Amino acid sequence: MSDRDSFQERIGDGLVRIGAITQVQCDHVLQLQKAGDKRLFGEIALALGYVDFQSLMNYLNKKA
Repeated sequence: MSDRDSFQERIGDGLVRIGAITQVQCDHVLQLQKAGDKRLFGEIALALGYVDFQSLMNYLNKKA
């Protein structure tokens, strides 16, 4: 197993890494989740307009 296989990048970290969202936006989504928002990270980021659907799908498809 390679290091890449053993490392599961969190979606927020990945979106920041590729420049799809900022660290501040990532932190905001995480704060909302911590405060009780039960939606997935991507759902919240989409709803807030931080990332567009196509960028999110491109990232997720590359991860798979």
